[in-house]
Amino acid sequence: MNSCVIGLQWGDEGKGKVVDILAENSDIVVRYGGGANAGHTVIVGDERFALHLLPSGSVRPDKTCVITSAVVVDPEVLIDGVNTLAEKGISLSDRLLISENAHVVLDYHKQEDRLREESLGKNKIGTTARGIGPCYADKVGRSYAVRVGDFRELDTLKDKLVGIVDYKNKLFGALYGAEPLSADEIFAKCVAYAEAMTPFIADTTEFLHASISRGKSVLFEGAQGALLDIDHGTFPYVTSSNSSPLGMPSGSGVPAKMVDKFVGVAKAYSTRVGAGPFPSEQDNEIGQFIRDKGHEYGTTTGRPRRCGWFDAVAVAYSVTIGGIDSIALMHLDTLSTLKELSICRAYRIDGEEKTFFPANIARLAKAEAVYETLPGWDEDISEVKDFNDLPANAQDYVCRLEELTKAPITMVGIGPRRDQVIRR
Repeated sequence: MNSCVIGLQWGDEGKGKVVDILAENSDIVVRYGGGANAGHTVIVGDERFALHLLPSGSVRPDKTCVITSAVVVDPEVLIDGVNTLAEKGISLSDRLLISENAHVVLDYHKQEDRLREESLGKNKIGTTARGIGPCYADKVGRSYAVRVGDFRELDTLKDKLVGIVDYKNKLFGALYGAEPLSADEIFAKCVAYAEAMTPFIADTTEFLHASISRGKSVLFEGAQGALLDIDHGTFPYVTSSNSSPLGMPSGSGVPAKMVDKFVGVAKAYSTRVGAGPFPSEQDNEIGQFIRDKGHEYGTTTGRPRRCGWFDAVAVAYSVTIGGIDSIALMHLDTLSTLKELSICRAYRIDGEEKTFFPANIARLAKAEAVYETLPGWDEDISEVKDFNDLPANAQDYVCRLEELTKAPITMVGIGPRRDQVIRR
């Protein structure tokens, strides 16, 4: 079976844990989109792994890991990730493949990201300043793009960088009065990157199709969440790639019909990082309770996440556009001890109730959450093994979310460890 795991909210849903669990029965784990702005956390025993570019399956020593052409690769972050795992006794030397066609994030991308955000002031998007957007912009613009395969031809790359950096310096100087960057310094870094990365460079599309034809089981891993999709999310407060399930075929080169199951991941509440509308946000003691108990601080940035009640309108939309077969509901334990739980079941826009998510930012900005309230539970559920052993109110809450999102909830997360998942 080939599967795809995708976030159904604004990212940070717990995809890393779900991928790590499902990877046990997969041969290959594929990261098919996004960049080092993603933060996937995997906990094995007492060890915590924070992964930014490497697939979450990389902590399992017997799994082949693939980074495809739609990922924008920050070589510094990638190499650091490989080395960090090696220091913990997990080698990727013979089981990591990086697409030769993946685009590369370099210093000028990060510089541009910072300068642009600073210039926007109160209108800033709230990026991670990791250079992701500028790198994708260069990819689409084509003329000033660097790809992983360019590391194989360093002489050609050097000439290319001279032209790119000259252009970027003129642009940054004119727009922001920035100090010029050095093409020689950037190239020197690329020489070091090339030495570390060249052994991993491959045609990943060919590899994946050959593997599937041999009956290998492939697990595709998304980054961010469907509501941050560049085309179908809350634009412009989105990421720069197709982070919904719709990005899997273009990101990997594998048709969607070759994937047997799409698994969506959602928290039992909602969170968001950065700017943008958030109809069910609780900027109050409830939001702070969720933030503290759920440890809602960014894996990549450390920024506190905005927190709120579960938004069934938004999750149902992600289920619909992604053809989601089942949901893994994470962080149910975070809600323990709350006396009442609210669920956003609809939006009220211009006096009319809507249950289909309006991705258009102008309409969404007008949305007022329409809630229904369920009783909470006091019990500690972190060691429960069977769904029927959960408190009745916890079971009712999960079943109601299932009804509203119109997808079966087949996994329930009750803690950070691998074994703290209830299968249904």
